Amino acid sequence: MFASVIFTTYNHPQWLEKTLWGFSAQTYRDFEIIVADDGSGQETCDLVESLRSQIDIPIQHLWQEDNGFQKCRILNKAIVASRGEYLIFTDGDCIPHPDFVKNHVELAAEDSLLSGGYFKLPLEVARAITRQDIFSGNCTRPGWLLKHGVPFTPKIVKLFSHPVIGAILDALTITRATWNGHSSSTWKKHIITTNGFDERMQYGGQDREFGERLMNMGIKTRRFATAAAACTWITDAATRTQNRLLKTGAFANIPGNIESRAPITVSSRNWNNLWINPDPCPRLN
Repeated sequence: MFASVIFTTYNHPQWLEKTLWGFSAQTYRDFEIIVADDGSGQETCDLVESLRSQIDIPIQHLWQEDNGFQKCRILNKAIVASRGEYLIFTDGDCIPHPDFVKNHVELAAEDSLLSGGYFKLPLEVARAITRQDIFSGNCTRPGWLLKHGVPFTPKIVKLFSHPVIGAILDALTITRATWNGHSSSTWKKHIITTNGFDERMQYGGQDREFGERLMNMGIKTRRFATAAAACTWITDAATRTQNRLLKTGAFANIPGNIESRAPITVSSRNWNNLWINPDPCPRLN
């Protein structure tokens, strides 16, 4: 089965590079990578073009003009452009386990979505991870991470990709399966039917709202935080927060801000045009 891996990025080429190397080292090879770029500068474009010639997985780089935080819009463009029948979503600051795509594809079931997990790395450890650490799979192995400064936490078991151990641990979890941006997947036909992401939404809640619409359609959910490989979250919270505030214009009135953006005004827009298709999003409940 041919799949499409989709993730967004915005002016973080140092993390994007690690993410792309991670997907180039996947054990499952029948997929494409779609970088959904919400207005990054030339450095990101140059990086993708450079890696395109070094990675034997096809890469689409979809770019839109920087007009504030418009993640949902670029995600919808990526969905339309995707060639896979099965779509896997993650983040542009996550390093995937070598079995990440393989496990998403093998666990895919009709009329269902998969909800995976992630494991957060300390920033200093993430920065020190090399291309070879990614290609060898070391940076997603619990033992290696513990030896390289990651404090022990029970959450590190998410990085075990063993099918039996993972299935047991997932069966014991009480966490509800929801759509999340770091590791979720479903069939493209379901995403098209539910009309994709709501482009009215700014930062916060887009993934949850999108997942609720899928579930309202009758799509079953399955959590597999350990049965399938988890992503490794690598961007520090402070940087992520600053980028979000800059993109949404929240810093616009702060004197001396390094960059200000006008808040996005959407009140005059036609909501029916803010989906993959212009028809209202279906609701079955």
